[in-house]
Amino acid sequence: MLGDADTQQSSKFWLSQRPETLPPITTWEYQPDLVLTAKPPQGTTHVVIDTPGGISGWRLQEVIERADKVIVPVMPSVFDMQATNGFLIQLVQITARLPTQVAVVGNRVDSRTISAGNLRQFIESLPVPVLGYLRDTQYYLHMAAHGLSMFDITPSKVQKDLEQWAPICDWLDAD
Repeated sequence: MLGDADTQQSSKFWLSQRPETLPPITTWEYQPDLVLTAKPPQGTTHVVIDTPGGISGWRLQEVIERADKVIVPVMPSVFDMQATNGFLIQLVQITARLPTQVAVVGNRVDSRTISAGNLRQFIESLPVPVLGYLRDTQYYLHMAAHGLSMFDITPSKVQKDLEQWAPICDWLDAD
């Protein structure tokens, strides 16, 4: 199930593009300010909530209190790293008294660049685990436009990407 608490509604749009021939992913309709009172439908095993990048305060607290795991993507930009640092300080404070697990993933990383090295240095200095780095590839853009994910297309076309996703999936599946 996919919930979209971001005003941009990108996740909801992605779902609307998803072909009916693929395994269904349902949408969780709720008001972003009422996350704690909303309950996913009975029988739901996994819920992903897409939140806005600038979420903070009581809204952040409510979402985090409902989460088992939180993944924070970080792009190789000085602005993203600076914003993520402040966000993670809040997140670590909130989760210190919760069973919620937090980890980061480098996103849209071209390993040949100086910015990738800067991102790696920044991420590895954080007080949360690093799950890996996802490369910057046009596949993500093309698939998003059609409601697809890396897991929906022929594995041989995205083998390198699936390998990068493996530690993320393993972390999500671990208790």
